[in-house]
Amino acid sequence: MQAKSKSLKVPAGRFQRLARMGALTSGIAGRGLWQAAKDVGQGQRPKLRDALLTPANITALTDELAKMRGAAMKMGQLLSMDAGDILPPEVASIMARLRDSAHHMPPAQLKTVLTTAWGKDWQRSFAQFDPRPMAAASIGQVHKAKLSDGRDVAIKVQYPGVAHSIDSDVANVGALIKLSGLWPGDIALGPYLEEAKTQLRAETDYLQEGQHMAAFGQHLAQDPRFAVPGFIAGHSTRDVLVMSFENGHPIEDTATAPQATRDAIGRALIDLVLQEVFDFGLVQTDPNFANYRFDPQTQKIVLLDFGATRTVPPKLAQQYQNILRCGMAGDVQGVENLAQDMGLLSATDADAHRVLIAQMIDTVFAALSAPWVFDFGETSLPEQLQSQGTALWNAGFVPAPAPMDAVFLQRKFGGMFLLAQRLKARVDIQDALRPFL
Repeated sequence: MQAKSKSLKVPAGRFQRLARMGALTSGIAGRGLWQAAKDVGQGQRPKLRDALLTPANITALTDELAKMRGAAMKMGQLLSMDAGDILPPEVASIMARLRDSAHHMPPAQLKTVLTTAWGKDWQRSFAQFDPRPMAAASIGQVHKAKLSDGRDVAIKVQYPGVAHSIDSDVANVGALIKLSGLWPGDIALGPYLEEAKTQLRAETDYLQEGQHMAAFGQHLAQDPRFAVPGFIAGHSTRDVLVMSFENGHPIEDTATAPQATRDAIGRALIDLVLQEVFDFGLVQTDPNFANYRFDPQTQKIVLLDFGATRTVPPKLAQQYQNILRCGMAGDVQGVENLAQDMGLLSATDADAHRVLIAQMIDTVFAALSAPWVFDFGETSLPEQLQSQGTALWNAGFVPAPAPMDAVFLQRKFGGMFLLAQRLKARVDIQDALRPFL
């Protein structure tokens, strides 16, 4: 599938990227002040957040991030996925464009990047190389090629300058988040931005990603439900990742497949998450739907993009296992105590807040432990949790700073729930959990 984007040179210099982000921030602030002034002129009390989060401002933001790519766009993608219930609907729909609107490099820039990575005679290693990308994302674009030995491969090429601009990109997007008022003022943003930098640095190391890909390939070699591309180390560098080409369609396309197929995919994905946490000790923490494809010929789920892979500390895995045991047994107090031990809750939380938190815990495990197959297409669990979470927030609850490993795991759990919900899969949750309890 060819990328739905246009050719546009990636701004690679640090100062060039810094200047563009600075101009973007100034433009958004200026339009916000103009809107606030209009509100005053109409006798209305201006709200800075509403003045800044206008469709015009968000359009400018998404357009510029899509042009810049790199860490700036990656941060915007994360915001669009994680803040969908915070942003106004029209703004959320605009931000969602970031998930599939990356531009690709023009041929001249692509050739320069490949020559830097492989040398001037790199084309001799290929029988074919399609300069048109199959896909373009925030950090790199993917091309299909055939090696001189006849193997079909997919090649992920990192945009130039991305790895060197992570710190400035993240800092500038953090400034925009603060300016917009999206981030709760009672919660320190700094630790999350620092973790984002660490994660993005890891994602720009394609050799490390190749090693993670190979590890997953070994873990799943005997599981007929999954296909993992083979890492071709001899042709890969830190900026160019070469892997075997795997056929597959976007996994969302299976939303119209027979119910049995959707159920099998949903069960396989839930099994995989549990194996990652409790067996592999290695979790691919980016639940973007684009990282999962489905091959209708082999009936296999194709797993892609292992840049955001993290190891799971054994202690954390044990804590989650204990939480599952207590939760499935109906021991809400036990879950609460374990969450406090993990740093997800605080001993200083008010009693009224703890009551609301206990209600949320009970809601989750009552749904998961029900003695029938869990229907992701019919459940109202997300709406219930959103309502209870809003009540908790309105009651003045400020969450404790969460351990980053747990934050990434929670993100993966939530992403898999949303994907199973998109497929309207029906899964026997108790049967899936039983081997790990």
